[in-house]
Amino acid sequence: MTAGEAHRLIQLRESVFVVEQACAYQEADDLDLTCWHLTALADDEIAGYLRVVDAGHKYREPSIGRVLTAPAYRRRGVGRALMIEGIRRTRNAYPTASIRISAQQYLAGFYAELGFEAMTAPYLEDGIPHIEMWLAGDA
Repeated sequence: MTAGEAHRLIQLRESVFVVEQACAYQEADDLDLTCWHLTALADDEIAGYLRVVDAGHKYREPSIGRVLTAPAYRRRGVGRALMIEGIRRTRNAYPTASIRISAQQYLAGFYAELGFEAMTAPYLEDGIPHIEMWLAGDA
């Protein structure tokens, strides 16, 4: 990833997670240095993004997070396509492992459609209701 691409990703993530969701927190974190970054591009713009954190860095399992769709590309299946690809790539790297996510609670149904199951009761993370979910592996 070039410096310009990294800058565009950080700008988009801050635009969605900090500004749009009115949530002040350290959006770019040290996990960015060790995770895989997956983007969906359309017309030379970032239409969507997610990151995969390797097992043992955030959770015991690999995890998918920072999932977003740029406002101009919402309701077009970008998030679903990104998650399917993120799951596929994670399964390739960790064939038998479960995948854990910390999902914003209002998106639990979306993740359930992809096979994720709730693991916890809702909790607040940075002032936003979240729920931990996991996609069972073969282990």
